[in-house]
Amino acid sequence: MQTQLIIDNKHVDASEGRTFDRTHPLSGDVVTTAAAASVGDAISAVESAAKAFVEWSQTGPTERRNIFLKAADILERRTPEFIGAMTNEVGANGLWAGFNAYLSVSLFREAAGLVTQIQGQTIPTDKPGTLSMTVRQPVGVVLSMAPWNGAGVLAARAIAYPIMCGNTVVFRASETSPQSHAIIAEALQEAGLPDGVLNFITNAPQDAGEVVGAIIAHKAVRRINFTGSTKVGRIIAQKAAEHLKPVLLELGGKSPFVVLDDADIDSAVRAAVFGSFLYQGQVCMSTERFVVDESVAEEFVAKFAASAAELEVGDPATNEACIVGPMIVAESGPRINALIADAVAKGATILTGGDADGASMRPTIIDHVTPEMKIYDEETFGPITTIVRVSGFEEAVQVANDSEYGLSGAVFGRDAQRALQAALRIQVGVIHVNGSTVQNEAQAPYGGTKNSGYGRFDGGQAVINEFTELKWVTVEPADQLYPF
Repeated sequence: MQTQLIIDNKHVDASEGRTFDRTHPLSGDVVTTAAAASVGDAISAVESAAKAFVEWSQTGPTERRNIFLKAADILERRTPEFIGAMTNEVGANGLWAGFNAYLSVSLFREAAGLVTQIQGQTIPTDKPGTLSMTVRQPVGVVLSMAPWNGAGVLAARAIAYPIMCGNTVVFRASETSPQSHAIIAEALQEAGLPDGVLNFITNAPQDAGEVVGAIIAHKAVRRINFTGSTKVGRIIAQKAAEHLKPVLLELGGKSPFVVLDDADIDSAVRAAVFGSFLYQGQVCMSTERFVVDESVAEEFVAKFAASAAELEVGDPATNEACIVGPMIVAESGPRINALIADAVAKGATILTGGDADGASMRPTIIDHVTPEMKIYDEETFGPITTIVRVSGFEEAVQVANDSEYGLSGAVFGRDAQRALQAALRIQVGVIHVNGSTVQNEAQAPYGGTKNSGYGRFDGGQAVINEFTELKWVTVEPADQLYPF
């Protein structure tokens, strides 16, 4: 499969003719060959978007709505193609890839509904005969970047919400999922976005810093939104700060799942298996820390380990029944194995699974994890999770908060009021009582705290605030008098 850049609604090769390959993590076969944009290509994309902003920012809500609704229908029709691309490029099974397609379609339709919600308000004033009000206006060109793991929904939200608000977008796709991301962009292109409103670029991995830095520095770019690792997010935030440009960040996570002493254990186990091992645990919301009351720990870990051991492992490209596929790169295996070795050396036990073999790994659960172990708060991003045993409600909340991350969380307990109190005290941006840590709805605000980033990517007014400027406007009597 080959992908090109999209600038001014034209599919074009990189100006220097360079390409790069995405290879399968198990076979090493080339899956996608993508255009490798130069800094010059990136600047051309920004300048195209800046030119398009003049007219697009003045379009009415009906035109924007119709484009998003049409794009949703197009993407829905292309779902089988999208699932195939995600399976081949990033090892997603049909469940996760199909879920991404479904959420992307839903998000386009949610964006269509929000176009009439970009509203200001009137403000009381002491000046006679004066109308005082606020308006929300688009900001300009937005640089959007999304990762490979949620190649559908994360790309869709990075593109749709800024455009819905009247901005234009330069979307820098992941080097790992260029074809999957291209399908999202092409759906909007086919739906009728004018030239330059959405420009799509890919770059070779070694060129990322130079290309992204040039885009951030361009005076036409007024917002940056990035979903990815905390390490790279810090670099993006620093570069943006040099130019006083706001950044919206959704970064890493170490999502806690609290099992209180009155939890429904069977229900908790079902949510635990889903939240830990969906897409090999390579989701920002994946459950990486189980904080379990010692009074129910033995029952919970026995049932959890038994259920995890039954999950089928393989390659979704050749086995549709596979639940746990390969990790994104073979280098993930040695990294995770080092964390396991450190934990076991310090007293942890392996309940099920074990060491990875390159990109391949069985579902793995590490019990009796303590704070001195690296795996206690280091993001694993693989089919592995941890158990921390605690005594009582207060210690459960304290341990759940003992993390540099704060993205998603869950609390299980039959006493809903008590579970809610725990949920309100746990320092995360998203939390679910008696539900999995992995959830997403286009109408709900999504984002993190602490080292998981800042800002909200979804959810009505929250995302409108991120991609518009609030302006105070007054209309005053021209003949008013001043004190001097």
